[in-house]
Amino acid sequence: MANARALDKRRKSIRNIRKITRTMELIATARFRKAMDRAAAATDYTERITQIVASLAAAGLEVQHPLLEARPDPRAASCLVLTSNRGLCGGYNSSIFRRALPRIEELRKTMDHLNIDVSGKRGIGAFKFRGIKTNDTYQQFDDQPKFAEVEQIANKYLAAYAAGEIDRLDVVYTKFHSVAKQEAVIETLLPLGSIDLDDEEATGLSADYEFLPSAESILEEVVPTSFKIRLFKCFLDAAVSEQVARMVAMKSATENAGEIIKQLSMTYNRARQSQITGEIMEIIGGVEALAN
Repeated sequence: MANARALDKRRKSIRNIRKITRTMELIATARFRKAMDRAAAATDYTERITQIVASLAAAGLEVQHPLLEARPDPRAASCLVLTSNRGLCGGYNSSIFRRALPRIEELRKTMDHLNIDVSGKRGIGAFKFRGIKTNDTYQQFDDQPKFAEVEQIANKYLAAYAAGEIDRLDVVYTKFHSVAKQEAVIETLLPLGSIDLDDEEATGLSADYEFLPSAESILEEVVPTSFKIRLFKCFLDAAVSEQVARMVAMKSATENAGEIIKQLSMTYNRARQSQITGEIMEIIGGVEALAN
């Protein structure tokens, strides 16, 4: 009887866990939809900014800006790693570390100075556990990063780059492609690099635009804004990918809990059947003993 009771107690416990994982799956799904809407809007805005810069390039200008020009002899770099504040999101954070750690070692070998900035409690704890010193850390970003908060970080990097304190900025995050595909990537956001135009982009962008007061003054605004938007897009992609990872992890946990409950129910039924059979045999044996 004790074995059957233990099985039933374990089965009830797993049922309660399944309710929790199912609820977390639904919450992650709702958060994913909201984060996805914001990321899609940011993507449209980023494409529009890119089109404006392409228009400037097609206007026959010699596009020059400090953020677009690579330093001839880079000596200092910053690496920003975007992780999650919460766990229960499968291999989301581990995949980021598999990309970040080799790049950090590479930058340490090639640069005289390296700043490691981390966003997310999980990343902060992981770097501390590995004994890797970090500079700036951020814990305020969840499933809905705010542009004003990201802009403050972007302004810090812009000021450091303009002052010559850093020559390069790498961002390690999880890029969102689709619900079925998210990829841990490394993007170099500073310097922004040169403006390349495809044939389709160059067509129709040459002489139909007038820039007031001048194309150069617009470029001074567009290039920093483009960097801020690209950094913001990294945070948005990371938020969307985190919710997808948590949604998938909780769905898998719910399904696994269902399988365990099914197996425990079969084991419980066999144990209960064996127990009842034993009790019947004891009753039959007692009746026969009384008859004799």
